[in-house]
Amino acid sequence: MGNRRDRGDNRGEQAEAAEREAARQRIIAQAEAERTPVADTTRAVPDRRWRRDR
Repeated sequence: MGNRRDRGDNRGEQAEAAEREAARQRIIAQAEAERTPVADTTRAVPDRRWRRDR
């Protein structure tokens, strides 16, 4: 009886691992789709106008 239970647990663990991997792949695909390419980003330029007022 112990062997049947172990096989069932192992099958459940395998199913959970497959679900985790599928979720991981979905998250990675979503992140890639939402990623902003470096060329499309703007560089922050410091505003130094306040120094001229002094």
